[in-house]
Amino acid sequence: MATRAEYLGARKAEMPAFTMLMLAILAGAFISLGAIFATTIAAGGMSVTAADGTVAYTTGWPYGVTRLLTGLVFCLGLILVVVGGAELFTGNNLIVMAWASGKVTGRALLRNWGIVYAGNFIGSIATAALMFFTKQYTFGSDAVGITALRIAVGKTDLEFLQAIALGVLCNALVCLAVWLSYSARTTLDKVVSIIFPITAFVAAGFEHSVANMYFIPYALFVKNFDPEFMAKVGDKVANLDVLTWEAFFINNLIPVTIGNVIGGAVLVAAVYWVVFLRAKKD
Repeated sequence: MATRAEYLGARKAEMPAFTMLMLAILAGAFISLGAIFATTIAAGGMSVTAADGTVAYTTGWPYGVTRLLTGLVFCLGLILVVVGGAELFTGNNLIVMAWASGKVTGRALLRNWGIVYAGNFIGSIATAALMFFTKQYTFGSDAVGITALRIAVGKTDLEFLQAIALGVLCNALVCLAVWLSYSARTTLDKVVSIIFPITAFVAAGFEHSVANMYFIPYALFVKNFDPEFMAKVGDKVANLDVLTWEAFFINNLIPVTIGNVIGGAVLVAAVYWVVFLRAKKD
């Protein structure tokens, strides 16, 4: 597994820029599809509170069950990335193993991360824009849209250090999922290796930078470009004023990205390199 991670890291770093960018755009879209699935399922477990403070309706799902189901369906995103083939910034933190072995230069590593991060952002925000035009947020008597707004508000209302910590734990699990997939011999093996780590990070409420490139812009599109919908549901989403583009970048994307790099590159890639590959280099 360590040797495969090293080999794939070198291959990813050597990839032509255009190919890398296109595969990164696909990965952004794939993770967004998982986020769409997760938002829809989470809407099934929500309660809506009326203006007078009474609960208008609820499915009665316990919090843990809702989180479990949401995490389980979000796995679609990484399954599409790993099995379908795409370049995901968070998973590519494992390239650090090839860099530590001297098979990838620091410049090549940063080139990959930069291009892939940009491609992930393009794919995610393009998917968010497309989803806005579907008006899927009005489904379930507006429950999907209310849930999307609540998710985004929660993500933009994080403290800086809190967002970093949540990002660290998230990408440790994401990179462990990718790491486990290196042991797979079949497609089913890959799918099974992905399910538990990804379900765990979503259920626990950890923060994934690429997923947030979809979650938050999607909610911002709804908030900023459908005033009629917002007039109808705005009172059902607390602290809606914190949902801004500035908060997206400052309170979430920047600190979560920092945390993701620490979690993936240090806690997984560097640790496994020391355990399995350092002696080989020496």
